[in-house]
Amino acid sequence: MLSYRHSFHAGNHADVLKHATQVLILEKLKTKAKPFVYVDSHSGAGLYRLDSKEARKTAEYETGIGRLWSQQTDFPEIEVYLTLIKQLNPDGDLRYYASSPLIARELLREQDRIILMELHNQEVEVLRQNMAGDSRVSLHHRDGFEGLTAILPQPLRRGLVLIDPSYEIKSDYQQVMNSVMLSWRKWHVGIFAIWYPILSQQRDQSGWLLEQLAKIPCKNLLVAELAVSDQAKNYGMHGSGMAIINAPWQLDQQLASLLPHLHSSLAQAGQGQVRVEWLIEGL
Repeated sequence: MLSYRHSFHAGNHADVLKHATQVLILEKLKTKAKPFVYVDSHSGAGLYRLDSKEARKTAEYETGIGRLWSQQTDFPEIEVYLTLIKQLNPDGDLRYYASSPLIARELLREQDRIILMELHNQEVEVLRQNMAGDSRVSLHHRDGFEGLTAILPQPLRRGLVLIDPSYEIKSDYQQVMNSVMLSWRKWHVGIFAIWYPILSQQRDQSGWLLEQLAKIPCKNLLVAELAVSDQAKNYGMHGSGMAIINAPWQLDQQLASLLPHLHSSLAQAGQGQVRVEWLIEGL
């Protein structure tokens, strides 16, 4: 959606789950010498200032990366992720937050490739500046749903596709499903990581999305969810999830260890929950 700006939400609990999962998968891919490709369908700007007017207006990062910032040594499972954010803030004050494109750029090797897509006119120009000078990066000013089916399959057989639209319009859910199904059919060996919000009772469509994804005849489908408060009736995002098609070996164990730890730091006292479950199991 062209009105959506992630700067209002950068570094919140959903970003923590999304980017921690992204890093775990990228580190898994790096255990083999063969190159791989990282594809980001809804890239955003890549880097966000947490002291900006937009970020300060919602202050969502304070109950996300802000809480982990003072507990960095308590999360050995995501040391790579937290170290990357720390490097962006060398003076010790949390002012900058990296989103998925910058995380990929910092973690990928010389032989790997990065493909980024962003439709928002302002966001894509900031992203272009943040990714400038990196020959591994191909940047496309285009709709991510359409772009995925156009660019896949990739010459490199190994890779990760991250799909995380805003879901501000209901049709995003169906578009996610359509895009994933078509993309998987063209590149069934790739890892697909789909982020989704868990909303209030009257608005939540996460259950429908997971039911549809489970119909894809993929080799496995892993779900990881983190809710930091109880579900409201009429409004709000109290949690989010990652649905991972072709999840790499032992990712379920890593997430099952990490998520309760994150919940204890990010959740309101006595509220929320975590879930790590195979909807399709088999490697």
